[in-house]
Amino acid sequence: MRKATHPIPSASAHPARARLRLSVLAVCAALAAGCAAVGPDYERPPVEVPGQWRLPQPSVNELANGAWWQQFADPALDALIQAALDENRDLRIAASRVEEYRGRYGATRAEQFPQVSASGSGGRARLAESQRLPGQPATGTTWQVDLGVSFELDLWGRLRRATESARADLLAQEEARRTVVLALVANVASGYVALRGLDQQLATTRATVSSRAESTRLARRRFEVGLTSELDARQAESEYESARALIPQYEAAIAQQENNLSLLIGRNPGPILRGRTLAQLRLPQAPAGLPSDLLARRPDIRQA
Repeated sequence: MRKATHPIPSASAHPARARLRLSVLAVCAALAAGCAAVGPDYERPPVEVPGQWRLPQPSVNELANGAWWQQFADPALDALIQAALDENRDLRIAASRVEEYRGRYGATRAEQFPQVSASGSGGRARLAESQRLPGQPATGTTWQVDLGVSFELDLWGRLRRATESARADLLAQEEARRTVVLALVANVASGYVALRGLDQQLATTRATVSSRAESTRLARRRFEVGLTSELDARQAESEYESARALIPQYEAAIAQQENNLSLLIGRNPGPILRGRTLAQLRLPQAPAGLPSDLLARRPDIRQA
């Protein structure tokens, strides 16, 4: 009696089947992942901030959102900052970039909507007598109108992610423009205050020179009548010359600061119109207790 025998599969068949199964699973996984939007949705990390203002809301908003440089109460400074905002080249470049990215965002977003196209054509031809039907005119006019509608199904999330990216770029460029505005206004204001400080130092130095000139005259007179020694007269002359030597230095520093401000406001180097003195400027006071939420308004942080 013979025993029944069964064919034994070869050892090479198992790896082939395993590879086939892995390939099928990999393809299925790729298709399933591709049906979702590319990349995870951005979620803003939680930030602990105070739940309410420590100051009355109108006062805080007035300080944070207003034209803060107007608190100096100097019309000359206001005019300088307005000229800088109107003429500065860097600000114009930043504004043009915002317009460029706004156009890109609009073009990218338009791809999510149906595309409609239309075209038309017309013609007029003369028919030969052999081609005309009885009673048909010798010339004929033909018109053709084509209308097409196309729409791309965003199965893979490409268009949506591209739109989100374009919008993020647009917002970043808008914040970059605000950064330029903030830096420009701050530089003009600080430069103007520094200029008024140099003016005050020059005025103080000139007053000192005038005072020491009188002291030198008195010291010489006292020496001539024998009340003091020559050393006292020489010392008074030295102090007078030392003070007088500072005047050209301050004048050069003032001219340099005027040139810097002229470049900031987009003008050729030249004199800057003054307003209030340094002592008359009313410095802005930042009230205590401002919430940390104001930090989120910084353009460089919002741009990031």
